[in-house]
Amino acid sequence: MKLGVMAALFAGRKLEDVAQYCAEIRLDAIELPVGAYPGKPFFDPAAVLASKKEQDRIKGILKDHGLTLSGLAVHGNPVHPDKRHAAKDHTDFVNAVKLAPVLGTDVVITFSGCPGGSKADKMPNWVTCAWPPDYLAILDYQWRQVLVPYWSAQARLCAKHGVKVAWEAHPGFCVYNPDTLIRLSAAAMKASGLKGKPILGANLDPSHFFWQGIDPIESARVLGEAGLLFYCHAKDTGLHLHKGRINGYNDARPYGDLNNRAWNFRTCGYGHGHEFWKPFISMLRRQGYDHVLSIEHEDALMSVEEGLERAAAFLSEAIIVEPAVKPWWC
Repeated sequence: MKLGVMAALFAGRKLEDVAQYCAEIRLDAIELPVGAYPGKPFFDPAAVLASKKEQDRIKGILKDHGLTLSGLAVHGNPVHPDKRHAAKDHTDFVNAVKLAPVLGTDVVITFSGCPGGSKADKMPNWVTCAWPPDYLAILDYQWRQVLVPYWSAQARLCAKHGVKVAWEAHPGFCVYNPDTLIRLSAAAMKASGLKGKPILGANLDPSHFFWQGIDPIESARVLGEAGLLFYCHAKDTGLHLHKGRINGYNDARPYGDLNNRAWNFRTCGYGHGHEFWKPFISMLRRQGYDHVLSIEHEDALMSVEEGLERAAAFLSEAIIVEPAVKPWWC
């Protein structure tokens, strides 16, 4: 298992400088953002697709610094009811799918997206309960008429390019927990007509599960047993119990309102210690995950460098490396 970084936090810096810094702090891999919400801070994906010289330049920078490209991030909402928004995010996603194998990875990390509640809507509508009955009608529309048709088509596109989609389960989008992820993967793969292993799977980010009351360790087990554990973000969450006991954790206060929110994103180890991270990483390995822990820094209490370096040092104590020689009892 390798340690890497989701590089959107380095927006405004040159890829050469970022790669050098990652090498200096002994990271093994890097996840590059190429559009939608993370933006495209290092290069224009469409321009790179059209230029072998640019492709070779990017691959050369990573190789020179001993970095593996773990995946391309394009977290967007390609099923947004605003057609312009949807078209832009879809174009970014397609570019990422085509660019991934060219740059040396087979993983594209994204969101499932969230449509409106009907064809007339102009904003996404995230349903969180089954009553009144209007909400079940919204879910039926979103899944049957939008999500399954869209993602079945994208599964065929990804199969053509040898790429896997790693959905990040995130509140606000239709895939927000293991159940919705497993169900959408199964329905879209069936509708695609593709056979064999799933192409639509999970980017498991424990930080979004803590405040939903979901156990990330059990989630890793369930997603692994379903064959959907494609990728993993390493990000922590601090739960403020005195707030949660009063109002719960479904908190829409701005992320900058640190003193009043019921939870905040934290650097790994500052929300949960090794009592969580060691069993979590062990479960990943038990389920056959031997790819990258991609550190995603969104801790408002720490600078980019401090948060990333502290997370890397903390996780290096918990990460499990495949032994060069199997013990005699294995």
